[in-house]
Amino acid sequence: MEIEKKTSTGIAVKWSLIYLVTTIVLTYISQFLNVDPESPVKYISFLPFIAFLFLTQKEYRDQLGGYMNFGKGFTAGFLFAIISGVMVAVFIYLYFAILSPEMVEKSLSTTQAKLSEKGLSQDQIDKALDITRKYFPVFGAIGSVIFSAFIGVIISLIGAAIFKRERSPFDAVNTNDQTPEPTV
Repeated sequence: MEIEKKTSTGIAVKWSLIYLVTTIVLTYISQFLNVDPESPVKYISFLPFIAFLFLTQKEYRDQLGGYMNFGKGFTAGFLFAIISGVMVAVFIYLYFAILSPEMVEKSLSTTQAKLSEKGLSQDQIDKALDITRKYFPVFGAIGSVIFSAFIGVIISLIGAAIFKRERSPFDAVNTNDQTPEPTV
C-alpha cells in the first residue's frame, strides 16, 4: 500500500486563481470609479493577498490532518505568493499593454507633474517619460513578481507561525487514513 504524499501546490494554485480574479475585479472597479493611482485606496488590494495566503496555509494544514510544522506552512504560503505574483504579472502586462493602455498615460501625467516639481527640464522629462512609456507594462509585471515574493516571505513567516500545529509525540500517526488507535 502506497502512502500518498500531500503537497501544497494544488491548494496554492487554487487560491492564486481566486486572487487573480479578485485582482482583476478590483482593478476594473478602481478604473471605473476613476480612483487616482497614487491614492491610498490602492493598498486595499493587499488585504485579499494576505487573506488568500493565510487561507492557503490553513487549508494545507487541514489537508494534513490538522497538523503542520512551520516549514510546511511557510512553503505553502510562499508558493502561493510566487504563483499569484506570476499570474498577476501576466495580467498587469496585458492590462497596460493591451487592455487599458490609457491607464499608462494617466499614470505618466502624474509622473510628469512630479518631475516638473523637482525642477527637471522639459527635455529631461520627455526622455524619462518616453522610456517609461515604452517599458511601463514590463516594469509593472517585473515589479509585481518581486513585490509578491518579498511581501510573500514576510506574510508567509507570520502565517506559518500562526497556523503551525505540531503533532504531539504521544499522538498516533495516521498512515492509512483510518482512525488512529488510541495509545496507552
